[in-house]
Amino acid sequence: MTRQALVSSIRSKGSYLSVGLDTDLEKIPVHLRSGADPIFEFNRQIIDATKDHCAAYKINTAFYEALGVKGWEAMERTVNYIPATHFRIADAKRGDIGNTSAQYARAFFEMLPFDAITVAPYMGEDSVRPFLEYKDKWAIVLGLTSNPGAADFELQRMGAAKEERLHERVLTTAAEWGSPDNLMFVIGATQAAAFERVRRLVPDHFFLVPGVGAQGGSLEEISRKGMNKEVGLLVNASRAVIYASGGEDFAEAATRVAAGYHQEMQRYLHRD
Repeated sequence: MTRQALVSSIRSKGSYLSVGLDTDLEKIPVHLRSGADPIFEFNRQIIDATKDHCAAYKINTAFYEALGVKGWEAMERTVNYIPATHFRIADAKRGDIGNTSAQYARAFFEMLPFDAITVAPYMGEDSVRPFLEYKDKWAIVLGLTSNPGAADFELQRMGAAKEERLHERVLTTAAEWGSPDNLMFVIGATQAAAFERVRRLVPDHFFLVPGVGAQGGSLEEISRKGMNKEVGLLVNASRAVIYASGGEDFAEAATRVAAGYHQEMQRYLHRD
């Protein structure tokens, strides 16, 4: 998906919500678990219930890889079921030496129809470059994450003057590897205090923003501090949406929560 198509989709839907399909077999409703492919059936109903309220879906591949071949097959069925009108993210956090990253890129961009993949930049440009070589595909680089461990490295100050934090160096360096047309950054919603400076450092790039919902990030604050002239945000909610109910009404509950985010986002998109 091109940047123009993504922005157009967000504008037409009035939503920059990404629904995270972090589907855990032990958490889906009991009545689905005896089916031939309970993960896909759960995802199918969640997608049908939320597609009118979101612009993207983010599949956390760990939940599928942990189930072996059947999990991978469920992931493949899921990504193929997501409408082409929606941005499809593989949250795989890959990153390795160039020839290995090239194989990861092939797996997610050629064998599977994902539009984007999350990548870890620790090994430098050559570990990210293979993902950027695909036309109309995106690398989403980990920038400032929402977990407590971000303090161990990402928030550490650098240099003699201690004026720059490590994540800021990552943002400004990685921004030069690609462009706002094929490179995004993961910026956690729980890091709201840093959002204004982060946006100044990379004013034109999209941010994938996890941490709203179950992790407590503020959608209003993130939207106010992080939005740019082309919206520039995909705000992800996973558990808050897909596990809104553990019963047979799980899909209806997911609709209600996603619609709530949608309605709130419309206010922020239309305010001056």
